[in-house]
Amino acid sequence: MDRKILIVDDETSIVTLLTYNLQQEGFITEAAYDGNEAIKKAMENKYDLIILDLMLPEVNGMDVCKYLRKNKNETPILMLTAKEDELDKILGLELGADDYLTKPFSPREVIARIKAILRRTNIVKEDTYKLIQIGDLTIYPDKYEAKLEHRLLTFTLKEFELLLYLANHKGIVLSREQLLNEVWDYGFAGDTRIVDVHISRLREKIELNTKEPIYIKTIHGLGYKMESL
Repeated sequence: MDRKILIVDDETSIVTLLTYNLQQEGFITEAAYDGNEAIKKAMENKYDLIILDLMLPEVNGMDVCKYLRKNKNETPILMLTAKEDELDKILGLELGADDYLTKPFSPREVIARIKAILRRTNIVKEDTYKLIQIGDLTIYPDKYEAKLEHRLLTFTLKEFELLLYLANHKGIVLSREQLLNEVWDYGFAGDTRIVDVHISRLREKIELNTKEPIYIKTIHGLGYKMESL
């Protein structure tokens, strides 16, 4: 099945560059040039991935991402930013973006990131593992969702991939580098903060008290561990 990607950027040259290179790789592409158009297209159509620029007219990329996640649109988002400020990157991840790239970038790098995200998407969607029970947390791998007691939790794709990987390796201490390599599926130039951001978001959803987590423990100097409850 052909993969469909929405490119959101107000720079025509960027849209043209990405459109050409993605179509050369066999992707179907559509474009939006401002935040309002991006929201409208993302909510009315089904895409396999959204490339979302941070600096957009009318509604910026952060607010587009926030709106989509708030309205249960979990399409994977690759965020583009021209800023070097780490705060913008981390905030984008906290709002639900799956990955980010800083401009200027090479089309090859964009395509590698997209393929990594889509490869993980395919694995998650096609997995039919039995449900996983850890304490009051029930994980449904085929639905990429979970329940805490009887309350349904929803996740972005990357949050769920991380939760599933931790759950499948419960009781084992996993380093940030290992989680980065296994869950993000490519070398991330040692930027392990993306792992910490996603762990924090997971804890907000599955822990009753994020300051005293019972499911995902921090093992100082080593990494993280999903407890066997």
